[in-house]
Amino acid sequence: MNGTQVQIAKQAIRERIWTLLERKRAAPTGVAGHIPDFFGADAAAARLAEHPAWQAAPVIKAVPDLAQLPVRIRALKDGKRLYMASPKLATENPFYYLDPENLAVPPHEAAAHRAAAKYAQPVDVNEMPPIDLVVCGSVAVNPQGVRLGKGAGYSDIEVALLQEAGLIDSHTLIATTVHPLQVVEEVIPESEHDFRVGLIVTPDGTIDCPPHPRPSGIMWEHLSPDSIAAIPTLAHRNPGDR
Repeated sequence: MNGTQVQIAKQAIRERIWTLLERKRAAPTGVAGHIPDFFGADAAAARLAEHPAWQAAPVIKAVPDLAQLPVRIRALKDGKRLYMASPKLATENPFYYLDPENLAVPPHEAAAHRAAAKYAQPVDVNEMPPIDLVVCGSVAVNPQGVRLGKGAGYSDIEVALLQEAGLIDSHTLIATTVHPLQVVEEVIPESEHDFRVGLIVTPDGTIDCPPHPRPSGIMWEHLSPDSIAAIPTLAHRNPGDR
């Protein structure tokens, strides 16, 4: 498939999953176009917290989506240093740092994505420590670890930034929490800049995905000038401007 065909195929899977989640009442209405919040997200977060990789991870980077709010709350309650991206990476310092030992409000309030700008410390990639575990959101994922986000591409950029900065490597586990209906057996088309997950966690169980190479950093040729300009940390790093 060419690039256009891949994007059409990806969107068809997203649309099907969004519709399925609502039809089966596995998620609130209005999830289309988003990383879907799902019923059972608390249980999935609790199951993730039982995993050895979570228990061994003092530093966690998690997405700001509502579906992963229970993960972020649990991280702070467990005393983990938590990083999450600012909306669309559109700030000069594109990550928010929440220190569990210095929270001005309870974890459930500090971890909410709309509160992060108020209670967290904005940091750039070069101010961050190595990340022990990455938790991403997904619209769909298969047992091989191929995932689909909502289509905006920000999670791919976040992971690529961390990879390029040496904050994660090929051994850093990337996990996703989803509803069982979001786990599909079919082949999910991939783009070259896509990353795979190594662990899928649902309220009912976990799936260990086979190892797979991930992009080593930002694939600048896949980004438009407008996309780069809209993300300050990319604009500052753009090799085309040197």
